[in-house]
Amino acid sequence: MPGPVFIEGDRIDLHVIEESDAETIQQLVNQPAIRQDLGMTTPIALHDEEEWITSDDEGTTLLIGLDGEPVGTIGIDDPGTWGTANISYYLDPEHWGNGYTSEALHLLAQYAFGERRVAKLTGDVYATNDASAGVMESVGFVQEGRRRKEAFVDGERIDVLRYGLLAEEYEAPE
Repeated sequence: MPGPVFIEGDRIDLHVIEESDAETIQQLVNQPAIRQDLGMTTPIALHDEEEWITSDDEGTTLLIGLDGEPVGTIGIDDPGTWGTANISYYLDPEHWGNGYTSEALHLLAQYAFGERRVAKLTGDVYATNDASAGVMESVGFVQEGRRRKEAFVDGERIDVLRYGLLAEEYEAPE
């Protein structure tokens, strides 16, 4: 079971990650569809997840909960001096196509811009990942650049798209 609800949504909630979530997170990130989209080329061991959960990382990562069950994570890096934070997310492939990631990204954007006073959110997407690009664009992110042949995925070099969303451009759903 995930930790307490940190941000409440309509269909999903964002929960605090607890040490007891390490095994679930490890199982999710080692799924081929997820690890390839995250650029992970080596298996993630349980002790790696436990160490990550207890680290003093300045970012904020939350568990995406659907009916109380963890189905992914979403987070932002420390916004640093300039107030720009990079986002990352993944969702269990069993739940793709239902709008849960878009809802989670909206919740995270509202938190980042409202409570954390972040000025800009950024995110990188493989050019081959139309679904993730669609998630970004559905929330209002704009493609700001293309880094040509930056990533090596499934035996080939692919482009990485850079997306950005400014606080003053963000429109929360009603």
